Amino acid sequence: MVTTAPKALPRPLGLLAELTHRCPLACPYCSNPLALDRREDELDAATWARVFTEAAALGVLQVHLSGGEPAARRDLEDIMASARQAGLYTNLITSGVGVTAARLDKLADAGLDHVQVSIQDSEAGSADHIAGYTGAFARKRALAAEVVARGLPLTVNAVIHRANIDRVAEMVAMALAMGAKRVEIAHAQYYGWALKNRAMLMPRRDQVERAVATIEELRARHRGEIVIDAVVPDYHARFPKPCVGGWGRRSLNVTPAGKVLPCHAAETIPGLEFWSVREKSLADIWQFSPAFTAFRGTDFLPEPCASCERREIDFGGCRCQAFALTGDARATDPVCHLSPDHARVVQLAEEREDVAYHYRDLAHTGS
Repeated sequence: MVTTAPKALPRPLGLLAELTHRCPLACPYCSNPLALDRREDELDAATWARVFTEAAALGVLQVHLSGGEPAARRDLEDIMASARQAGLYTNLITSGVGVTAARLDKLADAGLDHVQVSIQDSEAGSADHIAGYTGAFARKRALAAEVVARGLPLTVNAVIHRANIDRVAEMVAMALAMGAKRVEIAHAQYYGWALKNRAMLMPRRDQVERAVATIEELRARHRGEIVIDAVVPDYHARFPKPCVGGWGRRSLNVTPAGKVLPCHAAETIPGLEFWSVREKSLADIWQFSPAFTAFRGTDFLPEPCASCERREIDFGGCRCQAFALTGDARATDPVCHLSPDHARVVQLAEEREDVAYHYRDLAHTGS
């Protein structure tokens, strides 16, 4: 039986459905956990259908079908159809590798509403090097053309770091040429695998300042043509971003094996208890899971957050980042200039290495 959470509790609007951790790319900033779920542990299509039905009853409006590469799932069309049957708006987040024109037709017939394609750079050689996959750049361009030809909305996601930040304008131009109506300038987040490459990925402050100015100019120039979403990268910001709109307030994440997380990187915080959709309903997890209640609201916040006028705006920042930098997930996110640990962020923002990336080996997740 599907239950719903009390009205006093915020209702989630979005669900990130990680269908698999299998992926053809090996990006040095990969946001998936260090310990990846194996193919044999992935939820089957029938379980995903139940999750989508429960999500819709809980108030979720849209589902982001992600991975890894969701096209690695041979039953992706069935999963897509069940999301549509549940009444959810479907967004496919793909590397562009593995989605052929024929398969895109099947996905569209099954209920695909929107496609988001990641790009690593505006230059083919650099893009393929960052992705760790020769030919990825060309495949992404080809898929984008097929998406637009079918009248499906396209968003381009560009992960920014030191190797490509000076080509922000070129990447926006590329998104326009691809037919995208939205481009997300998403700076690398330094936890999980990206933490291993932080010194290789960290941009200089002068690069960040130029990029911010460039983005504002591009927004004015292309107003009405394309929406440009971007925020200042954490290590160069004055205030932290709200953790996924506030921990346990707006979204939830289901891993390939069925664990439900308040945010994508929540497993980096030790000691949290994550409930699974294999044993619990999504509504019970949203309302009662220890992982969701751990940092929901602002009561747990220490000073200076506890008395800060921004506490209901940024909720003390990112819990995963707080833990990664201080060892305490309840601490004020050190990105904040008021944090007693802010000097650590300033120091790390200046640490850079020009050495080869540490690429992750995804072979052990299964074929």
